[in-house]
Amino acid sequence: MTITRQAIAAAAQRIAPYIRRTPVIGISVDGVGRPVTLKLELLQHSGSFKPRGAFNNLVGRNPAGPGVAAASGGNHGAAVAFAAQALGHRARIFVPETASPAKVARIASYGAAIVQKGANYYEALAHCEAHIAATGALGVHAYDAIETLEGQGTLGREIEDQAPDLDTLLVAVGGGGLIGGIAAWYQSSIKIVGIEPETCNTLHAALAAGDRVGVKPSGVAVDSLGASMVGSLMFPIARAHVDHVALVGDEDIGAAQRYLWHRLQLVTEPGGATAFAALLSGAYRPEKDERVGVLLCGANTTLEAFSALFA
Repeated sequence: MTITRQAIAAAAQRIAPYIRRTPVIGISVDGVGRPVTLKLELLQHSGSFKPRGAFNNLVGRNPAGPGVAAASGGNHGAAVAFAAQALGHRARIFVPETASPAKVARIASYGAAIVQKGANYYEALAHCEAHIAATGALGVHAYDAIETLEGQGTLGREIEDQAPDLDTLLVAVGGGGLIGGIAAWYQSSIKIVGIEPETCNTLHAALAAGDRVGVKPSGVAVDSLGASMVGSLMFPIARAHVDHVALVGDEDIGAAQRYLWHRLQLVTEPGGATAFAALLSGAYRPEKDERVGVLLCGANTTLEAFSALFA
């Protein structure tokens, strides 16, 4: 099924009462000829872009007694729990045993029941799917669902409205729901570049192979960008509308987190700083007059983990 601009616009209207219109700011970055536009989606409810897709899955629907269920490495679960609480639904979130304690605590803060099982996201997803099959709960997939892609696509629509002169937008990639939705909105009218950690390179590997392939994700951003395969719905969109994928190292991500703190006093999680890491490290090098936007997509980290970057 095609993700259309019309459907994304309808999603934007549907979820508007429930999400924040997050700001954009311009900053100068050494080696980049023009000011860089930062989209501060890390200021969204629950600390990431994920509520857009979560609300688009849930607004106007009335889950039965078992309520809502989702599997997550952390951010999607927090978003679904937040959306369910706002709409008066019960939520059960399945997370792996390796999930960040900070993200588990955030999920719990929105009143969701938490089931922490499985060594990784995909094992948690299997437990979630079994629960859905047994109870009839309404499942909300983190990235491989039409409603999720359309919801995340509203972020592209918002960026276009706030920064209509961009030539290029850098977007971090995990399972691909975010970049898939954004690329579906822009339809190649600007250059969309995916940014992945070297050790979580699902889309890079898939584009190189010409088909979705499995990887073994690891590294500092694995809790948010650690999908082992990109979604089936986003991959055709990526092949058509994502220019390419650049890779960054864990050390580049840490440097980006430190830079964003020192320059802007922004606390980012590793996945949230990954797109900016490409610009700072030179993994993506703009042309002299290229107008570049960077999406800062998440802020869910712990004080201890963030402080360790400066030790």
